[in-house]
Amino acid sequence: MWKGSRFDLLYGRLVLVKDMTALPKEKYTLEEYFQLEKETTERFEYFEGKVYSMARVSQEHDAIESNVHTSLKLKIRGKKCRAFLTNMRLKVPSLPLYRYSDGSALCGEAVYEKIGRVDVLVNPQLIIEVLSASTEKFDRDQKFKHYKSIESFREYLLISQENYFVVHYLKHNEKFWMQTEYDRLEDAINLTTLECELTLAEIYEDITLPQI
Repeated sequence: MWKGSRFDLLYGRLVLVKDMTALPKEKYTLEEYFQLEKETTERFEYFEGKVYSMARVSQEHDAIESNVHTSLKLKIRGKKCRAFLTNMRLKVPSLPLYRYSDGSALCGEAVYEKIGRVDVLVNPQLIIEVLSASTEKFDRDQKFKHYKSIESFREYLLISQENYFVVHYLKHNEKFWMQTEYDRLEDAINLTTLECELTLAEIYEDITLPQI
C-alpha cells in the first residue's frame, strides 16, 4: 500500500491515505475486486477501476459504533426491525456497486440484492456515520447527497468522535430534511423510523471527550 502523506482523488475530493488507502495496482476489474472482497474480512470500496482499503478506525470510533449498535439492538428487540454493523454493504443507486456506512437500520423486511456474489442491502432507512476530521465534510455533503438516491432512506445520524456532538437529519420530503443538533449527554434523539430514542449518554458510554 501507499505510505506517507499522499492524497488520492475519490468521489471528486482529496482523501488522505491514512483514512482510505489505494492499493498499488493501477486498475482492477470488477471481477478482481469482487474476489478481493470475498477473500478477506477487510473492507474495500471500488471506484473507476481503483480499489480503496477503508480506514482503520480509532478506539473512539470503534467504541461509538459498538455502543450505537448495542443500544439499537436492545431498543428494537421484539419489533420487526434490524440494526446492521459496518460490514453491511449498502446499494447506493447514484454510485456504482455498493458502499459501506458505519451502521444502518430498518423496520420491516430487509431487501437484498446480489452484487458480485455478495448480499447488498437495498432498503436502509437509518444510516449512521461516525465522523473524523478528514471525512466530516464529505460525510455531510457529497456522501449524504448520494445516500439520498436510496429510496427508503429517511434518517441520517452523524456522530462526532472529537466531542459530544451528534447531528440528526430527518426527511420530510424530497426537498427538505430537518436538521437537529445535540451536544449534551442527557439529550435524546428521536429515531422516527425505528420508533425509539437514543441518548448521547448511550452513544458515548465509557468514552471521555471534551465538551463543545
